[in-house]
Amino acid sequence: MDKPVTLAAITGAHGVTGEVRLKLFGDGLASLKPHKSFNDGALTLKKVRDDNKGGAIARFEQVSNRNDAEKLRGTVLTVPRSSLPALAEGEYYHADLIGLAAVSDNGETLGTVVAVENFGAGDVIEIERPNNKRFMVPMRAEAVPDWDDERLIVTSEFAEA
Repeated sequence: MDKPVTLAAITGAHGVTGEVRLKLFGDGLASLKPHKSFNDGALTLKKVRDDNKGGAIARFEQVSNRNDAEKLRGTVLTVPRSSLPALAEGEYYHADLIGLAAVSDNGETLGTVVAVENFGAGDVIEIERPNNKRFMVPMRAEAVPDWDDERLIVTSEFAEA
């Protein structure tokens, strides 16, 4: 299954001609520019530019006025996972980790990866246990020594009870 990956979110209208403001995820504008079609073809990018504030201003073919732009507020812009560049060893896309089964290095079932956060010091994996309690683990080799397409292994010292 080629799951969608979110690259940006529309935060509102910009001006009166149908442009929108974007909150960018990932590598920012550089990760957005190679794509022209979003949300399974529902939005086609005509142009995009940096807003010099960490976001972007975009124009889509389907949007020609401020009212239509305002209706898109809150819309996320997604592309198929297969359209993203290949990764080097040890790299990952957040979307690839979310939904993985989490197990400890001694084989204990821990739960499911439900989020990947970054609070400034690196990625942190959030795992939800079967009892709905959650805990977080830094995405570093000493805490997460291995992962693949099916599971994420967490060192037992980092697995909260």
